[in-house]
Amino acid sequence: MNAQQPSRFLVSAGEPVTDLSNLEQLEEDPICERVAQNLQRLRGKRHLSLDALARQCGVSRAMLAQIESGRSVPSIKVLCKIAKGLKVSVAAFLEHRAFEGVAVLSANQSKRLVSASGAFVSRALFPFDVARQSEFYELRLSPLGEDHSEGHGPGVQENLVVSQGVLEISVNDERYLLSTGDSILFYADQPHRYRNPADSEAVAYLVVTYPERLD
Repeated sequence: MNAQQPSRFLVSAGEPVTDLSNLEQLEEDPICERVAQNLQRLRGKRHLSLDALARQCGVSRAMLAQIESGRSVPSIKVLCKIAKGLKVSVAAFLEHRAFEGVAVLSANQSKRLVSASGAFVSRALFPFDVARQSEFYELRLSPLGEDHSEGHGPGVQENLVVSQGVLEISVNDERYLLSTGDSILFYADQPHRYRNPADSEAVAYLVVTYPERLD
């Protein structure tokens, strides 16, 4: 995919990813404020006092108050206890926006990307407000249409399944013809192309996976 590539089309590839192993060391990082705000929001939504939440999660009232005021960054162990008490994912404390583990996106809210020719349409099937390690897209390619990519970042993989029609996938000029129900997995850090050789629309679903940060 070219400049209109669906992969991470709303997020900068250089956007930092939160390293949970260093969470305790980030007192001056905005993540401290984010955890505080999300804890306040989640506790308030459940109409729980600090004392009630302390009893529910086994973390002291004083510690909860320090976290909510942004004066203390909790350890992963403490954050897991609070998450269990509130019945949410630990990730709910790290999100830039309110997200408690379930998000429903109506069809008209999904972000769509259309190529310059109009032949290629990509629809994001995930909340696109923050960088993610994996992304899920619906792809539609018009009859005889095609879309090219010079390759993404090192280690990026694409896993695609054809749900309607046929698709020809070229990876470094080697061609693979996929019929309805066929799937393919390949490293997308090399040149690749999608082409619809048929006279009817092709529809496919694509998962893009980015390599884990090792630093």
